[in-house]
Amino acid sequence: MTATVLFVCVHNAGRSQMAAGWLRHLGGDAVEVRSAGSLPGDQVNPAAVQAMAEVGIDISDQRPKVLTPEAVEASDVVITMGCGDACPVFPGKRYLDWPLADPAGQGVEAVRPIRDEIERRIRELLAELEVSPRA
Repeated sequence: MTATVLFVCVHNAGRSQMAAGWLRHLGGDAVEVRSAGSLPGDQVNPAAVQAMAEVGIDISDQRPKVLTPEAVEASDVVITMGCGDACPVFPGKRYLDWPLADPAGQGVEAVRPIRDEIERRIRELLAELEVSPRA
């Protein structure tokens, strides 16, 4: 069974995009990845794109998407990253909150430690989902 994971942050331009990039990269076809924002921005944060490119993951083609109740309902795991109470709650879903610094307006130097913490959490998530990370 493929698990579906939804990452949610306010602008869907930094943290959630980096998390989705890591999960797609490490989880491959074993995980379906979605991301959305309660107030999506116009574009993915260029510093997040640069920080991910440094580790060989291209998220430059991603676009912020609006969070819908349908996206939450269709997901097995919903991971919030500072979207507050804008996330709809459905019974039977697993909810995690990852309190991560917001990379908005930060340079790549400030985004790198956020990227690295997201990678650590993604690897933990994959272990919980019993998915072996790809090399």
